[in-house]
Parts: sequence; structure tokens; C-alpha cells
Amino acid sequence: MPEAGQTSQSQNAVRKLRVVMAQLDFLVGDIPGNTDLILEATQRAWAEHQADIVVFPELCLTGYPPEDLLLRPSLDLRVREALEKLQSAALPPAMVIGAPIRSGGLLYNAALVIEAGQIRGRYFKRFPPNYQVFDEKRYFAEGSDTLVLDIKGQPVGITVCEDLWKDGPLEDAAAAGARLILNLNASPYDIDKQARRKALLERKSRENRVSIVYVNLVGGQDELVFDGGSMAYDHSGGLSAEVPQFEEGLYPVDFLCEHHCQPISRPLPPEPQLEANVYNALVTGVRDYVNKNGFRSVVLGLSGGIDSAVTLAVAVDALGKERVRAVMMPFRYTSSISLEDAEAEATALGVQYDVFSIEPMYDAFMAALAEPFAGTKPDTTEENLQARLRGVLLMSLSNKFGSLVLTTGNKSEMAVGYSTLYGDMAGGFDVLKDVPKTLVFRLARYRNTLSPVIPERVITRPPSAELAPDQKDEDSLPGYDVLDQILNLYVERDYSADAIVAEGFEREDVDRVVRLVDINEYKRRQAPIGVRITERGFGKDRRYPITNGWKSGK
Repeated sequence: MPEAGQTSQSQNAVRKLRVVMAQLDFLVGDIPGNTDLILEATQRAWAEHQADIVVFPELCLTGYPPEDLLLRPSLDLRVREALEKLQSAALPPAMVIGAPIRSGGLLYNAALVIEAGQIRGRYFKRFPPNYQVFDEKRYFAEGSDTLVLDIKGQPVGITVCEDLWKDGPLEDAAAAGARLILNLNASPYDIDKQARRKALLERKSRENRVSIVYVNLVGGQDELVFDGGSMAYDHSGGLSAEVPQFEEGLYPVDFLCEHHCQPISRPLPPEPQLEANVYNALVTGVRDYVNKNGFRSVVLGLSGGIDSAVTLAVAVDALGKERVRAVMMPFRYTSSISLEDAEAEATALGVQYDVFSIEPMYDAFMAALAEPFAGTKPDTTEENLQARLRGVLLMSLSNKFGSLVLTTGNKSEMAVGYSTLYGDMAGGFDVLKDVPKTLVFRLARYRNTLSPVIPERVITRPPSAELAPDQKDEDSLPGYDVLDQILNLYVERDYSADAIVAEGFEREDVDRVVRLVDINEYKRRQAPIGVRITERGFGKDRRYPITNGWKSGK
């Protein structure tokens, strides 16, 4: 195995090198299945593209993030068996894969180069991240060496994900003679992520005069969605190839190698609009969560409102109409407009649609509670009972038919606790959990450009939970255009209340919103997971204590 920085003499003649970017979806923990996927992809890359090198995403052998599966005693045995299988295949292309490797008693996030049936080199990630959703220092030690290998006659450097974002690893590989850097990634999606990646790759390739192949994971894993977006940059900082986001596939890039390894430019995909990008992330997250966890179908409450309408559309686009069931559960406060719109949505999308009134159940509960409630006035207790009855119905359908319940709460509602524990929060996956309400409206309009499935008045009429006569969301909350701006500053950017007021918002609105966010941490801890689309969602990103005495003013 070569030592750090070891290469063969480079050839003077121009040589063509074909690198295939394997942008694929791996199942966390399924080491045998992932091994077979690596072999099958490499065989196809050779048969269809005559690949010299096939580059896979970070930790593709285990899937990402494997979390505490890395602590299992059998991990080393399973990884060793997988590597033996990959080596014994002795396939013509060089494979660059990601795997957890133990060395000297420590576990490393590693990239391995397998060629001609041998592990020719291994690289240990030097900067395991420990921020936002990343928790790699819980498991992995830090590498320290540089790896530059002669692969198919060219000096190629290897780095892993975060190593590209820090100064040192790429610079060291370039100084050791690398003309081409292969960077393995499991970089989760957020709204602005691809733009930040491009700015980084442009700068790093230009400053170090090396070409970079950036290969990223695609697919959903619990709350995370990986968007792919694999790319190749030339040594002057030019984008030569880019893979469409959210699409699996094998994507070849040809390099002409002499003094530099220069990628031959390929047509670039069109820049996706934000709404299309977010919508694809939601579809990917739902599809993989449902399928990877073995659910046959999903069921959701369809209220006639915009959140459930967008959730229904995402579910159908992710799974197909045959696997989606929508249930309208009206009460005396449900408007005729809501009934009409819910039916129109279900009909337009072709899903199974049921209507079950909760009125008889509500009356039975209130009769049972008549004695303890005697002498009290109706309040949110009676409103929440409606939501909880709907939750019971949906969970019963889930139990009977093996369907996953999709909840429909958006990020704005989850932030301020505008939801009912064991009611509309009852379920297994919240599609819109990280989507602010103002963006929900934009997603609805975007989805209607594909086919008209959400009635216009669902988008334009004032949102309401319809738990009381003439109820509107803005009766108890600031307008969503104001609310979402305050939430962005407080939840995603950690501004204090005083700092938010200094941005021009009314003190009364800010204090109310901040208080609601703080006191509803206990609710969010009990909420289902959902697709993460922002830099800071409610989940691993934001970990505040439920019980605390912190004052949020300053």
C-alpha cells in the first residue's frame, strides 16, 4: 500500500481518463445490500461507459449516517466481509468507496481505492464534522495523512466531504502532486446548499490548480435528504459537469490528462427554481422513508386546507395514487367550502377518499366528561378534543391496514405550538415539518404548474384550523409573512428578542412569538420527524432543553 504522497512518474503523453460519478441511494445498515449495489454499479459503469474509475459517496458501504450502528460489536466483521467480496470481484475499473475502518484501535471515516482485486490505498477523513446534524466525533477519530495514488497512470488525490471545506487536506494533496482530486460526500440538502458547494469548489480548484470530482449521496434517510448534485470542476475553477439533483445514476466525465487533468465539458442541467427544488426534496424524503421502512401505503387527514393539500400532492408524487388514502373528518365547524375542496383534491389526484364525521364520537366523549367539566366554560380543551379524535381515527386505520400516517403541520405551526399533542401531531412522518407557511403557499402554486390539483381558493382564503366558529390562524398569531420572518431570526439564526425588535418588528409580536417557541419545546420533542430543507430544522439541528431558565430578551 502506498505511503502518503506516493505516486508513479506521470506520463508526458495526453491520456484520456474516464471517471464515473456513482450518484446512488444507499440503505443505512444494509452492508450486504450496499456491497451488491457497489458491485452492480461498477459492472454497469464498465459495460456501459468503459469507466477507468468509479467514485461512490461517503460511507456508501454502511449508508449515511449510520449513527450508533457504528458501535455494534459486529461492525468490523461485516465491513471486512464486504471488502473481501469487493476485492474478490476484481473488476476492471478502480473503485473509490467510503467505509468505516478501524486502525490502531480507532475508527475512521475512510475512503478506499480498490483496484485489480487489491486495496491500493486508504484515506482517513481529517475533519469529522460535529455541528448541525453532524455528530461524527462521537464515532470517528481524525485522520492526519494525505493520499495521492497513481490510478490508471495519473496522480489522484482522495479527500472526504468536510475535508474540502477546511484548509489543509486538498492543499496537501495538490502539493503532493495530485492533478485530480476525488471528493466523496454525504452532504444533506438544504435550500441554499448547492450554491455554497459551487462557490467552494470553484475557489478550491482555481486556487490549487487541480480538477475536482465531487460525488454526493442521493436519497432520504429519516429527516435528512441527500440531493446528489455531483459535479466536476477544472483546474481553473470552471464547472465542467453537473448531475441533476435528486436523480440516481451513473454519470461519466472524461478527462484529458497531460500537464493537468482537464475535464471535457458536458451540457449542464438547467438551474432549478427554489420551489421545484424543495418539492423534489419533499418527494424524495417521503418516498425513501416509506419504502425503506417497508410501509405499503400512507394515510392522512385531508381538511380542505393548504397544508394537507400540499402533503397529499407530495405523497401521490412520491408513492403513486394507489398507495395513498385521504380521510376527511368533518365536525360542526367544518365549512362546506372545506368539504368541497378536500373532495376536489382527492378526485384530482385519484386517491382513495373517505369521509368520517367525528360528531358522534365528540358527543360521546363530552357526555363522559360532563361531570368533571361541570361548571367550566368551553375553551381549547374542546377544540383539542376534535383534533385528538381525528388522530385516533387515523391511527386506527394505520394499525388495521399497515399504513403510515402522514401529519401535515408546517414549520411555522410547529415553532409556536399551533398543533395538538396526540391530535394533528399523531403520526409517523411530517412532510412539511421544516417548511415555513409562506413557502407552503409557494409550493402549492408550483405544484399546480405541473397539473391543477389544488383549488385556487385553498391557496387564497385565510388559513383556519376550523376548531371553533369563524376561527382564523391570524386570530392568535401574527400574519404569516411577519411570523415567518421572526421565526427565521429566532429559530434559524439565534437572534435574541431585542435583536429581532431592532430589525424593525413590533415588540408585542416578537415577545409573543419568542415565548410560544420557548414554551412549546416539549411538544416538538414528541412530534414525528419530517424532511429537513433548511439549515436549521427542528430535530438534530436544534437541541434546546425543555426545562430551563434562560431569558430570551437579550
